[in-house]
Amino acid sequence: MGKNQHVVHRENGWAVRGEGNQKDTSHHRTQAEAERAARDIAINQRSEVLIHGENGRIRERNSYGNDPFPPKG
Repeated sequence: MGKNQHVVHRENGWAVRGEGNQKDTSHHRTQAEAERAARDIAINQRSEVLIHGENGRIRERNSYGNDPFPPKG
């Protein structure tokens, strides 16, 4: 299982950071660009994307391949 990817606000845009990493993985002009980059990593690593708002709080999370509650049936 890979690391969860966080989309976080930065002074000059948005960044993707792997959970527990000291440095950002990538920087982007817009939140949408950062979300796409994080999603690609999460799909590859079968992990989650956690999208933070400008206030730093998590506003959305999406799971890619590691859903702890798979639907039944």
